[in-house]
Amino acid sequence: MVNIAEVTATPSNALLTPDNCAVLFVDHQPQMFFGTGSGDRTAIINSTVGLAKAAKVFGVPTVLSTVAAESFSGPLMPQLAAVFPGQEIIDRSTMNAWEDEAFVEAVKATGRKKLVIAGLWTEVCVVLPALSALAQGYEVYVVTDASGGVSPQAHDHAVQRMVQAGVVPVTWVQVLLELQRDWARTETYLPVMDVVKENGGTYGLGVVYAQAVIGEHAAG
Repeated sequence: MVNIAEVTATPSNALLTPDNCAVLFVDHQPQMFFGTGSGDRTAIINSTVGLAKAAKVFGVPTVLSTVAAESFSGPLMPQLAAVFPGQEIIDRSTMNAWEDEAFVEAVKATGRKKLVIAGLWTEVCVVLPALSALAQGYEVYVVTDASGGVSPQAHDHAVQRMVQAGVVPVTWVQVLLELQRDWARTETYLPVMDVVKENGGTYGLGVVYAQAVIGEHAAG
């Protein structure tokens, strides 16, 4: 029941903010992309970079991880690494990143209880740490368009499995705009618009048009 007298203009605690979440990138590597067949791989790359830039704009802690980088999967995709120059990349032997002590310690070091996860493949390297973190009390959000599986069924079934367990599916633009949430936040307005124009596809073109016709401060 809603008590009208207690209703206020207050955001839900379920929302992502720059102060309550961390972003985990898991296994965005060449060999993993070669086996991805659930969607357009170029689109997944674009979404991953957009998510990374969103985290960078808002100063959200990030963890970068690879699996068997030197023996099989190759390095972290350079477009992602370039957003976080010099940041440590945690390489693992485990398919489940949550079974790697260095990875878990890096997540713990962020101090955040909401984890935003993206990775390849959805049905292995995303679902396993997502369910593991969820079991230990974290709130988990999976960025579905910055993740991919070996087939549409593999990706979709993995997302369904995670949702049934309590994971929240989101997209990278949703994360970006949830972190901004108010166009009056001028300190991040222009950087957010830059990310939208660079990685937001037709949304970004719409911003270019609006700024050209209405003015540079046209809201997104």
